[in-house]
Amino acid sequence: MRRTRTQTAFTPIVLFSQMTIYLIILMGVLGQLAFSGSRVAVSLYALELGANQVTVGIVIALYALCPMLLSIVIGKFVDRVGLWLPLVIGIAGIGIGLALPPLFPSITVLYVSGTLLGLAHQFFLIPIEAGVGGIGGPKKRTANYAVLSMGWSAANFLGPLIAGFSIDHIGHVQVYWVLASFSVLPLLILWFRPGLLPRTAMHAGKGGHGSVLELWRISTLRTIFITGAVINSAHNLFQFYFPIYGHALGISASAIGTILGVVSAAAFLIRGVVPYLMRKRTEAEILTYAVFVAAFAFMLLPFVGNPYALAAIAFLLGLGAGCANPLSMSLLYVLTPPGRVAESLGLLKTMFNVTHLVIPLVFGSVGAAFGYAPVFLSNAAMLVGGGLLMRKTRLPVADLRPR
Repeated sequence: MRRTRTQTAFTPIVLFSQMTIYLIILMGVLGQLAFSGSRVAVSLYALELGANQVTVGIVIALYALCPMLLSIVIGKFVDRVGLWLPLVIGIAGIGIGLALPPLFPSITVLYVSGTLLGLAHQFFLIPIEAGVGGIGGPKKRTANYAVLSMGWSAANFLGPLIAGFSIDHIGHVQVYWVLASFSVLPLLILWFRPGLLPRTAMHAGKGGHGSVLELWRISTLRTIFITGAVINSAHNLFQFYFPIYGHALGISASAIGTILGVVSAAAFLIRGVVPYLMRKRTEAEILTYAVFVAAFAFMLLPFVGNPYALAAIAFLLGLGAGCANPLSMSLLYVLTPPGRVAESLGLLKTMFNVTHLVIPLVFGSVGAAFGYAPVFLSNAAMLVGGGLLMRKTRLPVADLRPR
């Protein structure tokens, strides 16, 4: 009888936690879908308005400008006020950013729209990633991040797809309204269910004061920052440079697009398996293996020219890079000092956005001067360095740390 009462009392808590995590992820997926689709819409609309490739590049670069400069500030803001207000600002900002081009069609407005969308994206991304780690207790943390990362993969696949089909069928202007409509449901959920959101990891508004350099000086956190940035730069490099490499090999555009899609498919699959891997190994161990797997994939790339073999290598890279993302967020959550989880995520996002700007410039120049092999092999060396750093730091077993 006592056992029955315990189960009866516990079941509503479990069901509430499950409902909470899935509703939050639903909001995140819809917002991410609108954001990822906007990149396609903005690029093609700029060309439709007569912009050249340099102008399109500037518009896309503006997506990363505010996140690079302000992600840490946004993280501090989330830690101070909680999740609800930043999420409202972020989702509403994405909707407004998407509404501007059809209301005021011009290249200048696309500059404003790209800047606003990049800024709003951080306002909704950081609180979601900071919040899901605290839902359901430590045993659910890695699974939560795995499901969230699967949601990111699905949104990043569907957003460009919806944008492309919408442009073909209803035009370059109307696509913005289609994408903006995905922000409506998250705003309604936030407005009518404000109590749905948990506090940030260590109770927003309590403690958490100090310089961001204090976070960087913590060796375990610094390892996650560096490793996360390295694996993110590897993924960005592949997305940026593989089309150039594939074109030089004479591979068709459809095959190149398919191979790029294989990375996302592999990432989606591995993120669903991460909770099961956690039963055998710790987060730090799996993350280390994932970085070495990605390094091995890059080592193979310059020696392979067959499209099918390249697709297999892309799948291997997707397994490594896709596995690393939820594990990095989970470890970051548990290793960050009280009250500073969102700020820590902000620092990580800053490093990510620096790589978004630097990678195309640096490796594009290396490839032009020395060929393709040094590009892939140097990135493999960076990944090996990140894996060795993980092994040297010897991160604690996250699940044993009290939160």
